Amino acid sequence: MNQNNFRKKARLKFARITLILGLSLICTALHANEKGDKTYYPISLDGFADGIRHWQRLHDTFDYPRCDEADITCIADNILLYQRINGGWPKNRDPARVLSEKEKQEIKTRKLKQDTTLDNRNTYTQILYLAETYSQTRDEKYRDASLRGLEFILAAQLPNGGWTHSPPNTKSYYGYITLADDVMPGVLSLLRKAATRQAPFDYLSPDINVRCQQALARGEKLLLSLQVQQAGHATIWAGQYHPVTLAPIGARTFELPALVTSESVAVLDYLMSIPKPNAEIIKAVDAAARWFNAHALSGFRVEHITVDKERFDYHSSDKDKIIIEDNNAPLIWARFYELDSNTPFMANRDGKKVFKLEDVHRERRTGYAWYGYWPADFLVRYAQWKKNIN
Repeated sequence: MNQNNFRKKARLKFARITLILGLSLICTALHANEKGDKTYYPISLDGFADGIRHWQRLHDTFDYPRCDEADITCIADNILLYQRINGGWPKNRDPARVLSEKEKQEIKTRKLKQDTTLDNRNTYTQILYLAETYSQTRDEKYRDASLRGLEFILAAQLPNGGWTHSPPNTKSYYGYITLADDVMPGVLSLLRKAATRQAPFDYLSPDINVRCQQALARGEKLLLSLQVQQAGHATIWAGQYHPVTLAPIGARTFELPALVTSESVAVLDYLMSIPKPNAEIIKAVDAAARWFNAHALSGFRVEHITVDKERFDYHSSDKDKIIIEDNNAPLIWARFYELDSNTPFMANRDGKKVFKLEDVHRERRTGYAWYGYWPADFLVRYAQWKKNIN
């Protein structure tokens, strides 16, 4: 092939690629929601998945009217409606659910309630959604609400750098420093965006930007210090810690003090997201990876079987879980390991520790993840992270 023919074919190929990309952008725009002369693009609702799932399970329904994901102002207006006066949000709502006028008026009467929480990936998710909505609409009501949320986060930080489960409530485990359900990792991820003025937080004032930087530094320092030590060796993290002594502590009656694998993976994913990690971060992540490798379980899998449907207080289930012996099953991890012996365990709502899945009552057996593959997925990401930082 001569050079002219090669160039001609290359130009034709480039033109085809350009056409495809252009058509793709047009299709994307057609799926976007048009408001007047402006076109808005969908903002992911993935961060709300936990709260949405809890709302659906509590109400035993998956079929109800929802805002189109591209209708970002419909969703953002719901988020504004749910925001409390103190700047935070209650948990377990579907922000895309279409609300009746009666419901809207009822929600407005609850503005003064102190039921705000960071649990179930809450509050920091709403702040991010509102900031992203503002970046598209430039409507200041979304900016102002996201700033109130950010002020709530900053005010809720303890002097030692931690965040509790449900500020300002300090009753029971609500007042414990919490890693479970991505409380601290999620808050720190939000603050890292704000502290570095990453989009959509490029509108922050210098003052709040500096305060976010300071809060981030305190939070990360505490997070590293909370890694549980056994005879001088770092392991993984607990789900909750006492706000003063920083000792690992239980939460709900079936969540006893423990090394917790799923929550530790969230901590590690956050640490690995930090650009140019320092030696302390690398040491912490390396130690956790070694612990995961040393405490994987083998020879069985957890299988779901169909049973008669039963309704519980917080969910219904027509499935049950059983252990099947299987020497070919992939490595699996318990969710909870004892703090000193690393023995896997479970518990019931009566607070009694058990060591077999069959000894967990059906309500907790089907309503909680006692075993999982969280560390396996982490170890894949960890191997790539090590290559990148090296």
